[in-house]
Amino acid sequence: MSKRYTITAALPYTNGPIHIGHLAGVYVPADIYSRYLRLRGNDVAFICGSDEHGVPITIKAKKEGVSPQDIVDKYHTIIKKSFEDFGITFDNYSRTSAKIHHDTASDFFKTLYAKNEFVEEVSEQLYDAEANQFLADRFVTGTCPKCGNEDAYGDQCENCGSSLNATDLINPKSAITGNVPTVKETKHWFLPLNKHEAFLKEWILKGHKKDWKPNVYGQVKSWIDDGLRPRAVTRDLDWGIPVPVDGGEGKVLYVWFDAPIGYISATKEWAAREGKNWEDYWKDDNTTLVHFIGKDNIVFHCIIFPSMLKAEGSYILPENVPANEFLNLEGNKLSTSKNWAVWLPDYLKDFPDQQDVLRYALTANAPETKDNDFTWKDFQARNNNELVAIFGNFINRVAVLTNKYYDGVVPSPSAYKTIDEETLTTLKAYPSVISSSIERYRFREASQELMNLARLGNKYLADEEPWKTVKTDEDRTKTVMFIALQIASALAVLSEPFLPFTSSKLKTILCHSELDSESTWEGVSTKSILLPAGHSIQKGKPDLLFLKIEDSEIEKQLHKLAANKKANEAAKKQVEPQKDEITFDDFTKLDLRVGTIIEAEKMPKTKKLLVLKVDTGIDTRTIVSGIAGSFTPEEVVGKRVMVLVNLAPRKLRGVESKGMILMTEDELGHLIFVNPDNDQISNGLKIS
Repeated sequence: MSKRYTITAALPYTNGPIHIGHLAGVYVPADIYSRYLRLRGNDVAFICGSDEHGVPITIKAKKEGVSPQDIVDKYHTIIKKSFEDFGITFDNYSRTSAKIHHDTASDFFKTLYAKNEFVEEVSEQLYDAEANQFLADRFVTGTCPKCGNEDAYGDQCENCGSSLNATDLINPKSAITGNVPTVKETKHWFLPLNKHEAFLKEWILKGHKKDWKPNVYGQVKSWIDDGLRPRAVTRDLDWGIPVPVDGGEGKVLYVWFDAPIGYISATKEWAAREGKNWEDYWKDDNTTLVHFIGKDNIVFHCIIFPSMLKAEGSYILPENVPANEFLNLEGNKLSTSKNWAVWLPDYLKDFPDQQDVLRYALTANAPETKDNDFTWKDFQARNNNELVAIFGNFINRVAVLTNKYYDGVVPSPSAYKTIDEETLTTLKAYPSVISSSIERYRFREASQELMNLARLGNKYLADEEPWKTVKTDEDRTKTVMFIALQIASALAVLSEPFLPFTSSKLKTILCHSELDSESTWEGVSTKSILLPAGHSIQKGKPDLLFLKIEDSEIEKQLHKLAANKKANEAAKKQVEPQKDEITFDDFTKLDLRVGTIIEAEKMPKTKKLLVLKVDTGIDTRTIVSGIAGSFTPEEVVGKRVMVLVNLAPRKLRGVESKGMILMTEDELGHLIFVNPDNDQISNGLKIS
């Protein structure tokens, strides 16, 4: 029986592109779930949009010297296109700067205001006198009072996940000027979460929410057990939705209050476009509401937003909030500010037409119950050893052999052997097995069951060896190929939530569009035949579903990350303080000359030293230089260099070095020559 679902995915901040942490934590599992529900014939509204009112956006705008609107317009376009290119099938991807959202959020606030659901308080907040601005959220950083992280923000510590107020921070500092802020009084409206404690305990702790993920249930229980306190719903900012009541001048709705209402406004926008009633998806008890989020959003979606909906009074509450943990990258925490990330636009450029490889790698290694680590080597292994060697190999063999033996026509089977009946019975069980995993939000487990179906096909072919029986038993070969084609057809259907681009390619190879409507998820379980005898598949050599990823492609990605890491380290380096003053006479003692390296060789039994012959214009001398880690002998021959020629000689590994080559480092920490690259400068010219 068809059911109605409203599926929401956390609204991404429009202050940068999407990266693999976002995909693994929220968007890939949400898309798998939504695609699956649609395949089962359900009525699905899969909703998302750009969160355009966060303080990080205003900070980025200040840094770039542009308006916040410029920032959100830029990244909304980038994010929306990336999702489309990656195959995320939102029914609507909206934005919180849209008029329909401003109206919806304002009306929601006014409804709660009219019902006296807010408390108005004058409180002390951090204030930057130089910037003439209150420091909300990420305009202030400091030490987390719970874990000691020195880089916590005014709203949250990204190290321990604790939700904070700016005044909680130890040693706070303004992110605008770097100054130590003062404390100043201001008036704001608060949502009294303590008023909703009884409801939350009944709904979550005493209700039926123990089927929520342990990480979600545990965090929510900890919050409730600790005692809930009023939470501000307005902020002193000039970017956002203006507070729509008297006394709200110069204030906006706090982003955590405004953003989740974006799910509702985006649904309204979609429903108006599609001729549907949006209230069916938010106010009908027969609708199932599911929020897909990362663990840093658990408190907002399990405590604060439900309290808002309950206070309003006419909305349904979420059935489940399957939050994932965090994904790390090559052993380190993903960081947008440090550029330690794999950005989706970059991936799509570097690996064109390989969206499903990343979808599979992120799903197979999903951080469902604990933080997991993405590595490029694992990504390569998932592709080469599983997608190519198992899934792709099976389909290629089936398609090639069908064309070779039967001119692309599905053969008629003869009597089944026990192995044939057992294989078909196992095949028919897979939809139920995969469904069970998906419906329990175990997408990693579900993806591996799909791969097990491909393994079943490979093993069946390997055991029955149709390439041998075709010479001795034509009827047996037809039966084997017929069953192999049924497995291929099942893969085409069941892979769609996980590998949508692959599913489409496979359906093209098998000419699925020519089959009846029974070729469905349920059909895999109930139909005896998915590809009937006499059906023609695509003629000729089939396109490969997956391509092997070479070591050179992975090395390119690792090199890119290494460069980013060095850039971060270089940015952190403190400029060395000035040394003690010298006199002009001290400077004149240095004899700096232009020279040319005419010979170079590696010093035996060392990793860092090169032995150089340098024409200094006054002589040709030997200089030992510790640059072998950055340059080969061949690379430095012919280089114009600056040489300190009157440095006292020194023996290094038995070789007398007479002088020093002047070097420096670039922003990535790479050694570079201080190079007088000018044809008009001759060797021996003295630098003064």
